[in-house]
Amino acid sequence: MDPIEYIDISTDSSFVLALEAQERGYTVYHYQPKNLAFIDGIVTARARTMTLYREQGNHFNFGEAQIINLSETDVVLMRQDPPFDMSYITATHLLDHIHPNTLVVNDPASVRNAPEKLFATLFPGLMPPTLITSDVETIKDFRDEYEDIIIKPLYGNGGAGVFHVPPSDDNFSALLEMFAERSNEQLMVQTYLTDVRRGDKRIILIDGSAAGAINRIPPEGDVRANMHTGGTPLQTSLTNRDLEICEIIGPELKSRGLVFTGIDVIGDYLTEINVTSPTGLQEINRFNNVKLESQLWDAIEAKLP
Repeated sequence: MDPIEYIDISTDSSFVLALEAQERGYTVYHYQPKNLAFIDGIVTARARTMTLYREQGNHFNFGEAQIINLSETDVVLMRQDPPFDMSYITATHLLDHIHPNTLVVNDPASVRNAPEKLFATLFPGLMPPTLITSDVETIKDFRDEYEDIIIKPLYGNGGAGVFHVPPSDDNFSALLEMFAERSNEQLMVQTYLTDVRRGDKRIILIDGSAAGAINRIPPEGDVRANMHTGGTPLQTSLTNRDLEICEIIGPELKSRGLVFTGIDVIGDYLTEINVTSPTGLQEINRFNNVKLESQLWDAIEAKLP
């Protein structure tokens, strides 16, 4: 995972996953992606044992750093936050060497082959009208057809770089120029869904089955509902359409070894499938008086040799 020193233990999903492992008697090691290494066919990590406490500001203790052979562990939780860049892809290739003899959650090859915005395109009937391209004229044609659009980086995360471009916005060309200067990667362009004002629902799936959800309301003057950008989490329930979406995508998630996923649904539409480091466990736990991290560990342990 990323540095545990800076997490908010009241919201962080990796924290409760590690805490649940500790409560089940596992020895828990912490390391960052930069601490992975491949040496003569062996995948190692410079890691430290970790003891966790639910006390903000005093929520962990580390043991001494040591080199561990990951093939000798039971489970590796890959909780590296995006961006989904070459460093991330390299980490999945390294972990391929130990999975499935050491269970990696989520399956590293499937994570690599399922970038979150691209993965959702496998289910076109569930998505709003969507364009993926870096061709400016094609983006302009899409805007001419749908008028009110959202533009976002294809490999972004946490709501960063997401822009709502209404028909009256004169910054459209300048915005495309800005994206082109920053990267030559393709953009995702979608129709603007007015239902976002009523919330962007995050649904957690465990081994392909819906386990719970929260609704995230964007702050005033912002189209982004991500909690990283100030979205407000609210209790919610799963609609018939939500369950339909989960039933359609669930078997594919399960077959790919994507044990812990979070999907984003606005109104009747699937917008993203989060497979890298989904969040939302603690918010759902508090609203629904459940313990999703326990359900996740049950699913993980069912897959252990």
